[in-house]
Amino acid sequence: MQAPRVPLCATLFALCWILSLVINEELVNAAKSNQRTRSIQMSQNSEINSKREDVEDGFTEDTQMDEPGEEEMVEKQKPKGKKTPEELLAAKAKKAAEKEAKAKKPKPTKKPKPPKPTKKPKPPKPTKKPKPPKPTKKPKAPKPTTTTTTRATKPTRKPTMEEEEEKLLLELGWDTLFPTEPKETEIEKPIGPDHVDVHSKKGEITPPTIKEHDPDYWDARHEVPEPDLIPKVKKPASTDDPSIYLPIPEESTTTPRTVAPWYEEYDYSDLAAKKLEEEQEKARKAKEEKAEKLRKMWEEEEEEKRKQTVPYAEPKKCPPLGMESHRVEDDQILASSASHHGYSALRGRLNMQSSADEDDVYGGAWCADTEEKEHWFQVNARREVEFTGVITQGRSSDTHDDFVSSYFVAFSNDSRDWTVLHDGYAEWLFYGNVDKDTPVMTEFSYPVVARYIRILPQSWNGSLCMRLEVLGCPLPTSYPTENDVPPTDDLDYRHHNYKEMRQMMKVINEECPNITRIYNIGKSSQGLKMYAMEISDNPGEHETGEPEFRYTAGLHGNEVLGRELLLLLMQFLCKEYNDDNPRVHRLVESVRIHLVPSLNPDAYELAYEMGSEMGNWALGHWTEEGYDIFQNFPDLNSILWGAEDRGWVPRVVPNHHIPIPENFLNGSVAVETKAIISWMERTPFVLGANLQGGEKLATYPFDMQRPPRATDGRGGQSVHEYQHMNEETWARIQRQNEGALRETADENLFRWLAMTYAHSHLTMTENQRGSCHTDDVTGGQGIINRASWKPVVGSMNDFSYLHTNCFEISVFLGCDKFPHESELASEWENNREALLAFIEQVHRGIKGVVKDVSGNPLANATVSVEGIKHDVKTAATGDYWRLLNPGEYRVTARADGYTSQTRLCIVGYDANATPCSFTMTKSNWARIQQIMAQRKKKPKLVTSTPVNTNNRVNVESTGAASGPQNERLRRLRLFRMRKLRMERMKASTTTEMTTTTIPTTTLPPTTTATSTTDSWFEHWFDQDTAPTQDYNFEYRIDED
Repeated sequence: MQAPRVPLCATLFALCWILSLVINEELVNAAKSNQRTRSIQMSQNSEINSKREDVEDGFTEDTQMDEPGEEEMVEKQKPKGKKTPEELLAAKAKKAAEKEAKAKKPKPTKKPKPPKPTKKPKPPKPTKKPKPPKPTKKPKAPKPTTTTTTRATKPTRKPTMEEEEEKLLLELGWDTLFPTEPKETEIEKPIGPDHVDVHSKKGEITPPTIKEHDPDYWDARHEVPEPDLIPKVKKPASTDDPSIYLPIPEESTTTPRTVAPWYEEYDYSDLAAKKLEEEQEKARKAKEEKAEKLRKMWEEEEEEKRKQTVPYAEPKKCPPLGMESHRVEDDQILASSASHHGYSALRGRLNMQSSADEDDVYGGAWCADTEEKEHWFQVNARREVEFTGVITQGRSSDTHDDFVSSYFVAFSNDSRDWTVLHDGYAEWLFYGNVDKDTPVMTEFSYPVVARYIRILPQSWNGSLCMRLEVLGCPLPTSYPTENDVPPTDDLDYRHHNYKEMRQMMKVINEECPNITRIYNIGKSSQGLKMYAMEISDNPGEHETGEPEFRYTAGLHGNEVLGRELLLLLMQFLCKEYNDDNPRVHRLVESVRIHLVPSLNPDAYELAYEMGSEMGNWALGHWTEEGYDIFQNFPDLNSILWGAEDRGWVPRVVPNHHIPIPENFLNGSVAVETKAIISWMERTPFVLGANLQGGEKLATYPFDMQRPPRATDGRGGQSVHEYQHMNEETWARIQRQNEGALRETADENLFRWLAMTYAHSHLTMTENQRGSCHTDDVTGGQGIINRASWKPVVGSMNDFSYLHTNCFEISVFLGCDKFPHESELASEWENNREALLAFIEQVHRGIKGVVKDVSGNPLANATVSVEGIKHDVKTAATGDYWRLLNPGEYRVTARADGYTSQTRLCIVGYDANATPCSFTMTKSNWARIQQIMAQRKKKPKLVTSTPVNTNNRVNVESTGAASGPQNERLRRLRLFRMRKLRMERMKASTTTEMTTTTIPTTTLPPTTTATSTTDSWFEHWFDQDTAPTQDYNFEYRIDED
């Protein structure tokens, strides 16, 4: 046995000597790397062992393996220096001897458990956090091929020298220097029970992987086996179903020689299941993380889009530029084409109305030429503005139904480069109208700053026709134009509904209680009160000599500018009166002013609900019952003209205060109309105006066209006598006749009143733009006779003139019936002076009081002016006012039971009316009428003889007493003498008296130089301008 060891040792010594220099450095590096690897694995094993204390407690002492001693651990931790081959060989031999001695040593019955390195106290880790229990952690199922918990140690044979030599060479790294064919395939490094899968923990550092042939690779299989230290594992109680784990192939037990490793056997089935679960968990978490990432990415993209896209906000409210109100002038409007001249771009204004023959000159919209490929309508704002919307409307026509149903909108600053409004995805297509009358508003989501705007129609119904209005706000830095009138009065410039109007009037009454009074003239069909405000120095009381004036508005509910102007006038008069404005003081103290802002409150509420620009031309025009209040009054014109044709005026039918037909009030009359008529009859108005809208002009009566007559307007030749005249003469006479058919007896006065308002208005006489819907019909004067413009029957103006003393005109305030609130200030500035100047015209003419010799006022006395076939009556207090232009007038006062009286009154140019009062004396004519009424007698005209040169009357005797007849003749002579004296007082002309022979069976004829009357009450109704001829006649009372 000793002989063979010498050569083996020598050989080993030689080999170690040769290889020491080569592998010395590699061994040192391998030791260092091995030390680091083991330290990492031990730290990880210590963590896992701390969690598996329950499993470790199940092992017995005899299953515990000997751990390396502390000295060896210290030596391993220390850095290894260079060792000679002899030292290495001696160390290995010593180690093998120690292991052999341990194997032969009998096992103690109870050996104290050596301290485990895993049981040592670990330094606290700052990042250590309690880990939740893993759901996949379950007790291991017992392996079918494993032995019992207490396996008996089996005797093993002693290794031979060749085996020890081979193991030593492997430990020294011989196989790395001289590789041989591997007997087994390379397998993964087994993971022991004290190891943990560091890759399953996210964020932890993974140690570098050491392969089997690396010099730093360490594997427990290459350690010397210790057969006597077979681990004895106590079988844990299984509580789970083993079928949930993946099947592990059974290990072969036919090995003749079982070498128990020094480390604990580990159940790889649990590891595989755990790995599978971890991979699934990883996949699930990765999927969730990916979904979360995508969701966050989507949210970020949406947030970016929201940041880029302007957030939705309430669209900015801007007023209209003024297409409807004509503040946008004609040269600012342009279109691509026009179907013909009557449908040019100028006709494209909102609410533009067509003429009667719309295909002739004035169409009701802009209509494009259908042969053109591109269609557009352009508006030039003349400065940069913020465009916020468009209002579109179809064509005004009785026979066609044309409107645009969709369109694009484009903007430009130079009219060459255009940008179509975009909504972020495509060009913004706006939807237009569905009928031809209702306006449709389209608001942009954000304001667009530009100078030009274009409407690009895309689809339409019928022909391509449209009307529109553009909404826009001027920029804050822009300068006002010449059309912008800054307000100078601190008033409430806004629209007021019914409740707000009533509240406003109450506030004014509280501010000026000494000069204001609120009352109502009646109720509407819906029960709303028609409020009026009286402004006077003594409100609620009619003062003798103080004229009554009225302004009315709101006859049509959608014409709201007059309503707001009267509310502003109330505020202005109250404020200026408190500020001691002398002009306002003079008006308040000398005139009793009545202001009625709304005569049709029901219709106004309907128009107010729709708002400015959104109500069509007819919405709110009529009452709730369907009446047009302005045209709902009695037709007194036909009564007057029919009586004139029959010669009944003024003997049978008077030329003033024509009574209302008996059946009128029981017919189709609006509730509001009845209330207005009652208000007119109980208040002695002298002058008034009703404020309307839709045009800009002032109209005066007659409003009704008189039907043609068989003779001309002057009572001369009949129509058939003109048949032999040439066309020129005939046309001239016809024009004269037509003028006479429309004129009133106070034509010149009405023209003056209308011109006073029109010329005091700042823009009413500007005729360069024409009228609102056609050319200028006023000739640049701003006034026109209503019958020659748009005649109506039963108008408020004609009724007021023929039934009362009031002279009333109509004022059309503007093209826009319902202007925007932003325009109220400028409209007040345009109309303020006109409103005040027209009130002052109530003092134009004469005024006075008619009373008897005792000083008692005479009510309902008639005051007539020579040459004007329209009389007035005195009020209940005996006072009267007769509007006249400057000049000299013979004025006569008549009253029942009183002798008429005539005076010469001169009207000057001063601001106050000329006083012209009358004192009447009683006559015996009342007694005569009483006697005739009792005896049912009537006067009878008897035959008379021609007068002699001494103007003596020969009366035929009828058997009656001559005394009374002579008395009557004497009175007639006295009357003729007084009349002659009055005629001599005229300095201008003298009339030569002529005599004619009157047959006893015929009436006195009429000459062209003089006018006569055929009735016995001639001296009571002396209406003709020419004096009456001095006929010889007598009256007597029939006895039969």
